[in-house]
Amino acid sequence: MDQAELRQMEDETSPMMKTIKGATSGLVAGTIWGTIVATWHDVPRVERRIAIPGLIRTLKMMGNYGMTFAAVGGVYIGVDQVMQKYRMKRDFVNGAVGGFVAGASVLGYKGRSISSAISAGAALAVTSAVIDAGGQTTRIDNGKEYYPYSLKKRPNVES
Repeated sequence: MDQAELRQMEDETSPMMKTIKGATSGLVAGTIWGTIVATWHDVPRVERRIAIPGLIRTLKMMGNYGMTFAAVGGVYIGVDQVMQKYRMKRDFVNGAVGGFVAGASVLGYKGRSISSAISAGAALAVTSAVIDAGGQTTRIDNGKEYYPYSLKKRPNVES
């Protein structure tokens, strides 16, 4: 598929569906990250009368990280779509505003201070702006197709 077909497919998806996809992706990524973080922390000793304390602690951590990432992803994509609709432009400013709002609202709420809200919002805004200003792709289409195998025959070299 070329870039025009990909853009058309992306434009057919509703803003609400994009927001749900962003939140779901955040939930999955956050749950995986929560699992990794849980393995880094000391798991309490298992005692006789306590039912599976390590698993309970891991599940709580997975849920905490999963919900945080889901909230950031949902707010980011939602604000990005609202900005795109009202500005009628599709550029890096939409993502920067979405990143700032997501960082300031979700991570600022968790940090419980204005300074953490501003710094988290600024960090996500700058990151989003840099990525979006880069061209939304990491590859340059030069018209060539690359295959995982060669189409040319190699000369048979005998030693």
